Amino acid sequence: MNLQNTLEHKVKAAFNSLYNLELDTVEFQATRKEFAGDITVVVFPMLRVKKGNPAAIGEALGQYLVDNVDEVKAFNVVKGFLNIEISDDYYISFFNAIKNNEHYGFKTPEKGDKAIMVEYSSPNSNKPLHLGHVRNVLLGYSVSEIIKASGKRVYKTQIINDRGIHICKSMLAWQRFGDGETPESTGLKGDKLVGNYYVEFDKVYKSEVSKLMDDGLTEDEAKKQAPILLEAQEMLRKWEAGDKDVVALWEKMNGWVYEGFEETYTNIGVDFDKYYYESQTYLLGKEFIAEGLRSDVFYKKDDGSVWCDLTEDGLDEKIVLRSDGTAVYMTQDIGTAIQRIKDYPDVGGMVYTVANEQDYHFKVLFLILKKLGFDWAENLFHLSYGMVDLPSGKMKSREGTVVDADDLIKEMADTAESISKELGKLDDYSEDEKEQLYKTIGLGALKYYILKVDPKKRILFDPKESIDFQGNTGPFIQYTYARIQSILRKASLDNVIPSSVEVSLHDKEKQLIKQLEQFPEVIQNAAEQHSPALVANYTYDLVKDFNSFYQNVSILGADSEIEKSFRVDLSRVVATTIKNAFSILGIDVPEQM
Repeated sequence: MNLQNTLEHKVKAAFNSLYNLELDTVEFQATRKEFAGDITVVVFPMLRVKKGNPAAIGEALGQYLVDNVDEVKAFNVVKGFLNIEISDDYYISFFNAIKNNEHYGFKTPEKGDKAIMVEYSSPNSNKPLHLGHVRNVLLGYSVSEIIKASGKRVYKTQIINDRGIHICKSMLAWQRFGDGETPESTGLKGDKLVGNYYVEFDKVYKSEVSKLMDDGLTEDEAKKQAPILLEAQEMLRKWEAGDKDVVALWEKMNGWVYEGFEETYTNIGVDFDKYYYESQTYLLGKEFIAEGLRSDVFYKKDDGSVWCDLTEDGLDEKIVLRSDGTAVYMTQDIGTAIQRIKDYPDVGGMVYTVANEQDYHFKVLFLILKKLGFDWAENLFHLSYGMVDLPSGKMKSREGTVVDADDLIKEMADTAESISKELGKLDDYSEDEKEQLYKTIGLGALKYYILKVDPKKRILFDPKESIDFQGNTGPFIQYTYARIQSILRKASLDNVIPSSVEVSLHDKEKQLIKQLEQFPEVIQNAAEQHSPALVANYTYDLVKDFNSFYQNVSILGADSEIEKSFRVDLSRVVATTIKNAFSILGIDVPEQM
């Protein structure tokens, strides 16, 4: 139980004792810096229960708490705000209770709790991962780790979109122009090679559309009649019909892409427990469309297409099967959700990490699954996030104007190398150690820059700004962690004794402990809100408080061994908390910088 929870019970008891009245809730806020106090009770809402002067009620409550509650040392009242000062003993006792807990803030799953499945990445198998995928992957992975830290079992998964016209476009372009080249013969990662042909298809397509328009067709007519598109559509029909040669080409080129994806996932430091493929799950979706027709969840139009009427639910009519019997995205997503519960019966809810362009799609999906009678459909969540822009503008895959994920990772490491050399603090590092550090700093900068922003907000990504060693950045936090490790190495040489509770807290020490106390609640809130930004910005606040402590309080030069020991212990717990917080964001921390 944290300080706020403890005080809430005490304030309610005080109010009941003073006025023989019950408070439902107590409103707290941080004490303003110009007033003495550690936490503030807002008295005004209490006037709904007890009429009177808010300042007088605050005075009465404050005096009662000082007289009857050990944790409360003093109080002051400013209008309707009761500012409470907490005793050093409370903070020291709390700190001693957590200081040897390496997993402080993390909860373990309770027996019988349902698991959560988190979907992220879910790329198309016709191009490499790009900056947009990077935000998706980092969000999904960190939300998985945060939910796990909050005390839930988690399965990490993705659905690979490996069927459809977009896949056939890359296949056809390679067939036409590839001359048999492979990742091995070109030295390219498989996803990059296939992605090049997706871009090549678009070039030819645009050229053909332009020629048809010159011949007198309208733009819409030309786009539909371009020969290369018609050929790609024919290839898709052959794939759906199981044509041996088309399926073999599809398997070969998808295999190249999957190997490329795995290399990128390894480089960025994320993993999955289970992969699903659209080419498999859309068939199960079609089975449940048939079942939904029998139970009147769906209806068939005269042309044979199947729809779900959601107008009474405030949405519109949604097609779930085309007139020719082929599946749409909704069909596949229905099948995928059902298959996941078949595979993992202990899953009680799912989180879908997908950009906000698909907000409506997921409203429809979740509603259809509820109408099909699945109770777990009540616990589905769309982690909707904003797009990522660059200073140069929006990215477009088919035009080849995306920022490739692998190139971005390398660029971040190169930028970290350049800045680190300017600082000139790596003279005693081997070349391998330097390379690893550059990658740790570069990836930390990238991940933190993306994760510190509320997922709903659009991001303008600036690589150079992200890697600054000052301000709210990953490298700044990593540098503070490394600084603490240096302090701890020096302290161990001095044989610091175990800290005692017999110390008087400096204001900066108290502020650090107050920040540490918030960590478990931050994890729980971040899990409930699916927001790594809460963890990221908490860590930055903790680091700012530590640096203020470091600048104002002597750690190794303390006046007594007991003070020195306490401050070393406090520094160590801060470092552990930084490391734990960054671990659930998927960010490593270096021991030296």
